[in-house]
Amino acid sequence: MIKNTVMEAFLPAKEGYVVAVVGATGAVGETMLEILAERNFPIADLIPVASSRSAGSVVSCAGKDYIVQDLESFDPSGVDIALFSAGGDTSKEHAPRFAEAGCYVVDNSSAWRMDEEIALVVPEVNPGALEMARSNHIIANPNCSTIQMVVALKPLHDVVPIERVVVSTYQAVSGAGGKAMDELAKQTGALLNGQTPKTDVFPARIAFNVIPHIDVFLESGYTKEEQKMIDETRKIMGADIAVTATTVRVPVFYGHSESVNVTFSGKMNATQARELLADADGICVVDDPSSEDYPLASEAAGTDPVWVGRIRDDNSFPNSLHLWVVADNVRKGAALNAVQIAEILIRQP
Repeated sequence: MIKNTVMEAFLPAKEGYVVAVVGATGAVGETMLEILAERNFPIADLIPVASSRSAGSVVSCAGKDYIVQDLESFDPSGVDIALFSAGGDTSKEHAPRFAEAGCYVVDNSSAWRMDEEIALVVPEVNPGALEMARSNHIIANPNCSTIQMVVALKPLHDVVPIERVVVSTYQAVSGAGGKAMDELAKQTGALLNGQTPKTDVFPARIAFNVIPHIDVFLESGYTKEEQKMIDETRKIMGADIAVTATTVRVPVFYGHSESVNVTFSGKMNATQARELLADADGICVVDDPSSEDYPLASEAAGTDPVWVGRIRDDNSFPNSLHLWVVADNVRKGAALNAVQIAEILIRQP
């Protein structure tokens, strides 16, 4: 549960709100519907929206069936909140249309994240940034790998400011969509049956392999995914933190894992960090080397918290720690974070 943040209400108090889920038939959209039901979000009317290919199909939420509307022809008038998970180009075209109709848009794509006039929000970290949305009604959901890292960093940064972060990610194939998950399954089956696997989605075989390449390469030698983590971390944390990242795809279906090395401006040790993280919103600490207890992607999958373990002093450099950070990339890394933002939009002071 996110601690209350004192701010003027975004939407008037009422028993239920009109909520649209754009991209409702995709993996993240389906998870948004599940989480809205799980968290008993006060819905007066739920409107699933998708492309013309999915229009007319049926989705379920809280035991009720809903017919999917066509995004191109859908009139957003009267919608209070729209949760978008339909890709950057779609968001660029349609999010302003929804916002102009008076709807608050929470967008899961990368389209708006680095726009200086758009709030980039992780509720446990910077809920106050939502104030920016009062004028333009668009809120950006960060990259999944960024979200889980900043949730773990913020409780520490609040006590001793962070100077530098070095992160290596181990990202599940679900982050690349349904076709990527199918490719992992098919390649695994082919290899186990002595067949030659086909590679279409990834730049190399993903089954029984590790690929240090997510998204396109930039002139700097970093990938776009790595640059997202660098830029988004600074914007969300509101600090000029030095960040460097290596993002890696691994043959796991759900759950991103991260090895995070953090250097502070002053003294911070593993014991203090463990206590701060254990008391923080949205975090579960699993850290007992004596019983070989630490967060695993397989156990984080299907859960809401950010899991942190392997908390230890970095003996090679002053004022530095190592963290192992794991989360379900589709839930906290996308759908849950968007619903938590929506919960703040309807919360009364």
